[in-house]
Amino acid sequence: MVDVSDKAVTLRTAMAEAILCLPQKVLKAIEGKDIASPKGPVFHTAIIAGTQAVKRTHELIPFCHPLPVEGITITIKPKDDVLIIRCRVTCTNKTGVEMEALTGVSIAALTIYDMCKSMSHAMVIERIHLLEKTGDKSDIHAGI
Repeated sequence: MVDVSDKAVTLRTAMAEAILCLPQKVLKAIEGKDIASPKGPVFHTAIIAGTQAVKRTHELIPFCHPLPVEGITITIKPKDDVLIIRCRVTCTNKTGVEMEALTGVSIAALTIYDMCKSMSHAMVIERIHLLEKTGDKSDIHAGI
């Protein structure tokens, strides 16, 4: 694990995004609202799963520091033939929260896949990437 003891405590933020490509059959079922699968409400469940993943990132990725996350926002929005999943994480600490944001969107996307696979397995999770990171010397602003 990287030693961060000399770093300053600052407000750290990160936003990550995942794109989930869906077949028309699944997109039509969504119709801009949360759909219910036999397992329950898809979007709400994905948001809960993503939130849990953010809070447990240090348990999933071996060298991540356990962080006292202060805020998590996960959004899921249909656009054209995809769902855009975004996760914003904030915390005041000595290390960033980009891995937490990336983990949140990944697990949210996987949850949607799991809950919609009874309609089709032709879903593709792609472009999981960091959009923004602030709070230290290597800030990233991808122009959201």
